[in-house]
Amino acid sequence: MPNHQINPNKWIDLYSDYLFNYTISRVSDREIAQDLVQDTFLAGLKSMKNFKGEASERTWLISILKRKIIDHYRKTNSKKGKAEVRINYNDSESEGDWLEERVADPFDKTAEDTLQNAELGEAIHNCLEKLPKKQADVFKMKTILGHETEAICNELNITASNLWVIIHRARTAMADCLKENWF
Repeated sequence: MPNHQINPNKWIDLYSDYLFNYTISRVSDREIAQDLVQDTFLAGLKSMKNFKGEASERTWLISILKRKIIDHYRKTNSKKGKAEVRINYNDSESEGDWLEERVADPFDKTAEDTLQNAELGEAIHNCLEKLPKKQADVFKMKTILGHETEAICNELNITASNLWVIIHRARTAMADCLKENWF
């Protein structure tokens, strides 16, 4: 039975300062914090029908805001991640292409491609074995299995910032290892 009601007409007066202070302490950029709070209010308006009244309006808005902050860091770190795994190839035509863009089209495989992908898979496996266990676990969970940051942090009992340090080190080590052992 719902205990709390939702009234978006009062959100700005009641919650904007609280949400902004919560956000600024996490992103340290006034403009980004304002945008995230605005995005939170917009998302709240769009998903009002999902409000069950089991939590207070403020708690519900904070949960939306937390997801917005996580998405902000994912977006920021995914851009950093591309820079971290940038690999130079000997082929002058594709010099500096992103690793993600070099993956073959699965519907256009030749026998050579299949052999090359098998060799790459083996090289990745061998390089993963050379990583420290925690780095290998985080790399597999985030990059190979595609688990969410929050799930990895909960399972390994680490913070999100610690996860990004570990994933950065793992990606750097993997890129170096693959450069030596596969390219």
